[in-house]
This record gives sequence, C-alpha cells and structure tokens, in this order.
Amino acid sequence: MLILAFDTATDVATSALVADGEVLGERTSRAVTLLEDVDALFRQAGARVHELDALAVGTGPGSFTGVRIGLSTARGLGLALGIPAAGVSTLDALAAGAPGAVPVIDARRREVFVHGAVLAPGELEVEAGRIYVGSGAVRYRDVLATAGADIPPDADERHLPRARFHAALAERFGPADEVEPQYLRLPDADRTRS
Repeated sequence: MLILAFDTATDVATSALVADGEVLGERTSRAVTLLEDVDALFRQAGARVHELDALAVGTGPGSFTGVRIGLSTARGLGLALGIPAAGVSTLDALAAGAPGAVPVIDARRREVFVHGAVLAPGELEVEAGRIYVGSGAVRYRDVLATAGADIPPDADERHLPRARFHAALAERFGPADEVEPQYLRLPDADRTRS
C-alpha cells in the first residue's frame, strides 16, 4: 500500500511517502510548502500520484491554522484522487518516534498540549528522569528540566512528529472529509467573539 503522510500542526511540517512500511522519501519544511514537498517526494521515489492508495494526516493538536492546512490538503487530495484518508494524532506520532517519551507540543500563550489536555508548562506533572520530546519540551526546557525531565538537544529528530510514523499508525481509513481535527481549546477567533 502506497501512503502519503503529512503533518502541519507544528512549526515544522513533515511529509513522507511510504510503501508497505518502507519509507521512500521524507521531507521537513513549513506548512505553506506542503504541496511542493509532496511533488518532490513523488519525483524522488519515481512514483506517480495515481499509484497512491491512501493518505495519513496529522490531526493535531497544534496550531489551528497549521492543522487546517493539513486537513484541507488531505480533503482536497482525497476527493481529487478518490482515495481514503486516516487521521493520526500529532502527539501519537511524536510518541512513536521516541518510545517511552512524553510528547509535549508548544500551544503558544504560555501553554503546552499533552495527551488530553492543554496546560501551563509548570502544571505538567513531570516524571523525574523520563524523556520529554516535542516543540513544547524544547520551548519550556528550563521549566521541565527543573522539574526533573530529561530533554534531548534541540536539534534531536525526536522533537519532530515525523510523517513516517503517521503512515505506520494509520488504521481507520475512510473518506478524507470525515477526518476530524483534535483541538484541545478554541481558536483565538472564537475566544474573542462578543
């Protein structure tokens, strides 16, 4: 099965082309260049778009705009190509890339996303000596390390939700327009509505 996987929920977008578990190509960039990355992946692998069997897309949590870019792209490609898609939690992909680690995503506004919650970094119950990965672990390194967290260096690839893990974790494929985002809080526009 040929799967195109991507995640645009964090500051670094990742994409991968995976055939039967083998990574044919992988890229990191910004969400705004996602389609350029997809084109480059197909050229690099010598594959054609019509050979694609399914999509695996990151559903967040993360940047509201970033999550929407990923889902909109998946919905457009799914509809145009007539292929199914599966949503995969960005936190689950981070965890898959660092087995045993706690994934933490920067939620902005001095908060972090963890499984099932958005909270201030100081409110996170840190398990001393355990590894913490993700953009939130990098941004709030001092707070988490002071509480006993072990955080890999900033450039460590375990901090990225690599799309190859989205392809591996994808299970329930269905219509792309039925993949739902994982928002743990309202977007700014909804919070400021009077």
